[in-house]
Amino acid sequence: MSGRPRRLVLWDIDGTLLHGGSVAREVFAEAVASVTGRPADDSGVRMSGKTDPLIALEIMERSGILEEEARSVLPKVLLALEEGLESSADRLRREGHSHDGVREVLESLSADPRVVQSVLTGNLKANARVKLASFGLDRYLDLEVGAYGSDDQDRTRLIPVALRRVEERRGWRLDPADVWVVGDTPRDLEAARAAGARCLLVATGGYGFEELSALSPDAVLPSLEDTDSLLRTLPA
Repeated sequence: MSGRPRRLVLWDIDGTLLHGGSVAREVFAEAVASVTGRPADDSGVRMSGKTDPLIALEIMERSGILEEEARSVLPKVLLALEEGLESSADRLRREGHSHDGVREVLESLSADPRVVQSVLTGNLKANARVKLASFGLDRYLDLEVGAYGSDDQDRTRLIPVALRRVEERRGWRLDPADVWVVGDTPRDLEAARAAGARCLLVATGGYGFEELSALSPDAVLPSLEDTDSLLRTLPA
């Protein structure tokens, strides 16, 4: 086992590592409107835990765009989404923030030779980079082996993507049992269970501690501020 990691830690981004304010929701609406030429209706669309392609399709459906047209313009909408978030990076930094304890945990794990950490996120890869870089968190994560909404709109298919990339790009063959997913929504837990990975949920997003505890994840914490508990759990 010497010389290679024993754990792959895959972090969710929005709600888990950081809060981006209203920027992302507004950029979604602007992307849909600019591509389709119609006002975007994002009311009632809950974005937590969903992939960017799925969110875009839901907004287009609520905006009265038929499925066939929505799927045909989806690549253009996603490109507009990437461009919109990139141009809004300064605003993201002003209005958003990383959550308490995040930097300390990421820094500690990045120094642990038993662990490789990346992301499992519904964000497109380009958007994930913008969000993480806005708060200086990208330096602690191996983003080349992460799994993104641009890989598959179904989040439950993303862990095998990350495992394949770890093997192909870093030469580390890990099993699903070697993976911890850290997130803040039931969808993070679903993705972990679908692949046979473990899951730690934190109540830093739109779901409370009791709600998440009732789902019986492998571990649950109110926040990432309890650095000692995290550093005992994730590398174990």
